[in-house]
Amino acid sequence: MKPNDENGKLPPEKRPFRVLIIAGSDRRQYNCPGVDSKARTLMLRMADKLPQEWEIDYEDLGNVFGRARIQSCNACVSTAMALCVWPCNCYEAKNSKEPDLMWDLELYSRLDLADAWAIIGPINWYGPTSNLKLLFDRLVCMNGGNPKEELIEHKTPELAMKLEHSAEWEELSLNHLEGRTAGFFCYGDGGGDELDATGRPKLLRHPDYFDPHEEPANDRDLYAPLVWQCRYGGIEVPSSLWCYVKFGDGKKYSDTQAEDIASEPHVYKEFDDWTNAFAAFVEAKGKVTPGKFRAFGYKAPGHLWPDLKLKWRAYEMNQGNAPEGSSPARQEALGLNQDTHVSIKESEGEKLRQQD
Repeated sequence: MKPNDENGKLPPEKRPFRVLIIAGSDRRQYNCPGVDSKARTLMLRMADKLPQEWEIDYEDLGNVFGRARIQSCNACVSTAMALCVWPCNCYEAKNSKEPDLMWDLELYSRLDLADAWAIIGPINWYGPTSNLKLLFDRLVCMNGGNPKEELIEHKTPELAMKLEHSAEWEELSLNHLEGRTAGFFCYGDGGGDELDATGRPKLLRHPDYFDPHEEPANDRDLYAPLVWQCRYGGIEVPSSLWCYVKFGDGKKYSDTQAEDIASEPHVYKEFDDWTNAFAAFVEAKGKVTPGKFRAFGYKAPGHLWPDLKLKWRAYEMNQGNAPEGSSPARQEALGLNQDTHVSIKESEGEKLRQQD
């Protein structure tokens, strides 16, 4: 069944199950590399095999030419948890200066609407793809983020630091998507045909400088950062739904495309088994009751005046006049901040050259 967002307004017992499937490969057919990913093929296969009376939502995070990208997390949490707004207010929908796929595709709302998430993606250089990592970096706001940005005038660090120490913060800082299920299906080629008999890259001039046996023993664990972020946020990831399959080991990359999956039948079998286990777990667990502060139905407030005040704050800081008592002011007093009277767009190299 196609997803119907209006059902998100209904109590769980009166709506169908809803699942969001995410294909996390960076590849897409319509630009470089010009070939669709295995993750997309598996995403569509899963959508066909899940119970069709469920609402099946899915999204491909591949890099489509001309489409927005998932913007990087600004690490607001490291300043104060209360500065990290739920859902993220560092970016906004349809912004020409900083276009953001998370907002343009309404991913916060769709993650909220779903009872369960199915994440499918390859292992790229001993870790998840950059797009999946960006997605989960931007989901830090689900782990205790601030649902009331008006309390910090949109993005004022000093107000956020103060709020974080208040009694009110205890009632605001929640795991906003707690109760959902997430399943992870990752795959890799074990290095394809690039490795020699010892497990070292064939191209190395001096292969003996490291021991390949010191590499991670379990490729499945390379998705651990995403899994543990979910678990710490109350998103249930059963070990049985965190799977890895090897496909293309010893083969050239050109021989391990989506159309080649059938040449190694164990891949589809393991994926279908994972899909069936995912569906059985989600159904047995039941539908999720929405959190107190929802991304679904959220309308970002206007913030023209707060933005103007923040611009003035930035100007004053650039002149060496950080707000009294603020963290930047203390840093300046300690000689830690040397960025006054410079263009914020200059690289560190440009700043150094100007000092000569």
